Amino acid sequence: MDMDDLAWQTSNYRGLSPRRVRLLLEHGHLDLVAQVAVERGEWFCAEGAVEELCQAGDFDRALSVMEPFVVTGWRPASYAKAEILLRAGRGTKEALDLVCPDEADGVSTAQCRIVAEMLGRAGRIDEAVELLVPRLDESPLLSVLVDITDGQDRDERVLELIAPLADHARQVHGEEREYALSEAQKLQARVLEGAGRADEAIRLLGQDMAGHHSLEENTLLVYAGLLARHGRLDELRQLAADQDAHTVLDIYADALRRHGRAEEAEAVMRDAIAADDWVGYRAWLSSMLLAEGRLDDAIVVAEPGFGWYDCSNLLAPLVHLLLDRPEELLHLVEHPKVVPHHGHEEFQHWWRAWALAGLGRVDEAITVAGLDRPWTDPRIVRAGLLRRAGRLDAAANELRALGTVEAREELCEVLVLQGRAHEAIAVHPTVAEQRVAELKPEPVPLGENGYSLEPPF
Repeated sequence: MDMDDLAWQTSNYRGLSPRRVRLLLEHGHLDLVAQVAVERGEWFCAEGAVEELCQAGDFDRALSVMEPFVVTGWRPASYAKAEILLRAGRGTKEALDLVCPDEADGVSTAQCRIVAEMLGRAGRIDEAVELLVPRLDESPLLSVLVDITDGQDRDERVLELIAPLADHARQVHGEEREYALSEAQKLQARVLEGAGRADEAIRLLGQDMAGHHSLEENTLLVYAGLLARHGRLDELRQLAADQDAHTVLDIYADALRRHGRAEEAEAVMRDAIAADDWVGYRAWLSSMLLAEGRLDDAIVVAEPGFGWYDCSNLLAPLVHLLLDRPEELLHLVEHPKVVPHHGHEEFQHWWRAWALAGLGRVDEAITVAGLDRPWTDPRIVRAGLLRRAGRLDAAANELRALGTVEAREELCEVLVLQGRAHEAIAVHPTVAEQRVAELKPEPVPLGENGYSLEPPF
């Protein structure tokens, strides 16, 4: 392995991808993943194995897996080794030397953040806080402080540190833009809430909103969420009326649902649609109705957008919620208004084929997928639909016969599901093979809209 190969893997999610590593680990193949990491220079295998080993307290083995990557001089590997050392409680100095090897003028902001986060994950909270204290006016170190101390019984200390920064942010609003402090007010509210002082957080943010004393544009979302979590529904309703309803109304409706007032939430959103037929209101209401098992009602609300050029607003969200519910998905995509539109024909076909395969109707799925349509290799599509239907042997045979780099990557997953993990690793292309294939890609014809489309598996 070398730094170039490792950088290429991470930037392209190649080698054994994170998804395939997770699949192997979920099926109990930690030893195999660790072996492949070292023998084949697979970075995502190394990351996955190290995390599992650290969780098990086997830090020596975690270090042995990471060391071949460290000797290449690649910085992410050095950071990973430093974190192992911190989690093992083996001293901060060696870890700092790995992360900041040649910093004559001190540690950079980025490195300070990395070390603080490592210390936090290692449970060494006070060390992390002291590292950050002198530099809390540097963005984004203040948010790092709040993140690593969350739930660690350090709320009072953090509030002492953050209060003067939040007060300064309120004072400078309208005079200058201090981006390093722009999140101080909402972070202060977050810590107050975590410390059991939600009323104080609500009072401070309410004053900020009323006086327009906020440097951060999404403070309105933070304030609305705070009101919702603590049952301040009347104030939240008034906020939606006084501020941007497109931003706040769905938070109010969600809060009503969580308090057992689903009918009222539905009425609020239907009234909003009647007054202002905004797509966001329809998207929220259709998703709520689907969550309550009212698919037909959800379709009625969403169907005005089924023929839009951008189907991601109303149709796609319902589809994605139903990907694991094939019967309902088929009912949705066979709605008469779900029609091919403006070059998006492929989406309807994929979704319908996915539903049919989930119902075991593979032959129909293959026909619907349009394997004569030139947007991807039809044999990969066929294998994916067979796998979706649980016909793993048939899917594996299809992929073996194809034998391309892409087919071998897909075959690896099928073999893992069949309990043949070692064979899966042997079949999966090496990083070198993947890089060669990238330089000389196998031809994949494109669809009408110019995109190569992949099935949802």
